Amino acid sequence: MVSGSGSARRMRFDFPTGRDPASVRRRIEAMEFLLENSIRIPGLRRAVGLDAVVGVVPVAGDVISALLGLYLVWEARSLGMSRWKLARMVGNVGIDTAIGAIPFAGDVFDFLFRSNTRNLKMIRRHLDRHHPETRIIEA
Repeated sequence: MVSGSGSARRMRFDFPTGRDPASVRRRIEAMEFLLENSIRIPGLRRAVGLDAVVGVVPVAGDVISALLGLYLVWEARSLGMSRWKLARMVGNVGIDTAIGAIPFAGDVFDFLFRSNTRNLKMIRRHLDRHHPETRIIEA
């Protein structure tokens, strides 16, 4: 599913419906890609995602972005992650939403602070520790 290095990574959008850890992993990785890296802007060395694009729309965009970010937290909860880690994940989404709501500065912040990527890293560590069979080896 994931191939190449960070800047050249591509992923097909695969949202499996299963409740097993491997399906959850594929779902959250696809969602994080959609929210943080799915749109390549010519001239920039960094991709943006739906989170930054939708965040440009005042208020409604930030609410939609927060709800999409909280989806990852909901999936993490279903995996049995600790309350402390879930609270940290909610905090990441909250910081992204609060600062992202500030005109212009929030849009720049969305480009730099990738709460969904941070949350995905926490979920991956949990899955690698508690469900190692779901691990994906990147080339």
